Amino acid sequence: MKIIITTLFGLESLVREDLTNIGYDKENITVTDGVVTLSVSDADWETDVARVNMWIRRGERVFFETGEFFADTFEQFFDECVKLPWNDFIPTGYEIIVNGFSRKSKLYGISALQSLSKKAIVRSICKSRGLSEDGIIAEDRKKGTVKVQFGIVEDNVRMMIDTSGDGLHKRGYRPLMHEAPIRETLAAGMVSLARFKPYGFEALVDPFCGSGTILIEAALISCNVAPGKNRHFAYESLPYIGSNIRDKVRDEALEEEDLSATDDIYFYGSDIDPKAIANARENAKAAGVEHLIKFAVADAETRTPSSLAKITNFDRQLVLTNPPYGGRLLTPEEADEIYKMIARTYLTNKGKCQKGIRLSVISPDDSFERATGHKADKRTKLYNGNIKCQLNNYYKL
Repeated sequence: MKIIITTLFGLESLVREDLTNIGYDKENITVTDGVVTLSVSDADWETDVARVNMWIRRGERVFFETGEFFADTFEQFFDECVKLPWNDFIPTGYEIIVNGFSRKSKLYGISALQSLSKKAIVRSICKSRGLSEDGIIAEDRKKGTVKVQFGIVEDNVRMMIDTSGDGLHKRGYRPLMHEAPIRETLAAGMVSLARFKPYGFEALVDPFCGSGTILIEAALISCNVAPGKNRHFAYESLPYIGSNIRDKVRDEALEEEDLSATDDIYFYGSDIDPKAIANARENAKAAGVEHLIKFAVADAETRTPSSLAKITNFDRQLVLTNPPYGGRLLTPEEADEIYKMIARTYLTNKGKCQKGIRLSVISPDDSFERATGHKADKRTKLYNGNIKCQLNNYYKL
């Protein structure tokens, strides 16, 4: 059985790291653009589906594969789709919803492919149940829903069933959000890409913390808290997987976490908006990490290296932040002024880090570098939703 995890572009290697952290071998993991595939034993794949959903921190959704085939005509697509064992995976009476995508392939026209997929799935089920090939099967949303996904890349078709339901970035701790919040999955990825080491000799600081997502994700990573422990998943309604497996893997996860208080506080967030800070505190409380993070209302310009050293009692600070984007909350000119202020505060006029500072800033494309005139020491291309972004890492003195 193959389990497929979709990711934001740029986070694929971190999803592979999530899988190896769970205990899966690298040789069973394949990485392509936006997709990570895990091969598991047929004997206990249901538990693997539940465990991956529970622990994947930087992925967007988890699917299992019902089949793969080549198709460059609609007729071939239909015939191959009919051959797959849909009756094994779609319970009687369940509603069937089909979505998908096609890239670099002869087959395009998503709505036509959706319709053709649905027709092929119904025909396959009818044949398995001894009904007429052109028969109709009952679908009742009240009984349950199976979401089928097709992915076509260079004429190779992969048919899958969604096991996550809501995207994995919905952890369950963030009902209260500031404007334009960053996805939890991306925030967790940024923490790793900035090379933050939990409980080392460095504080993690976000002077534009908004709803607190970056700091909350960093604290959850540090405490080894499973990102899916406070939510439910679509696979729980599938009778061949069920909710008991979710309870089992959640109990396993609870044994792995350590949310005990520490002697020092490693996570510090501030924002000029009092409402944002109030929301951040509530979100941290919902995540169970409010005792590990200090939030304050403050203008980012006042969070200088010397003031941070006094606030955190650390000589070293990693400033990791998602400032307002031009075109998102501000005009491009206003965003540029914020970028320049960040550079003045944490970098020298030669673009090097101030003493005791590492700086990581996410911005659309290279807008931070262009506005400040300082090339990052390392940059990573990412996506924040549909916005093409760049994580700019400065660490050289």
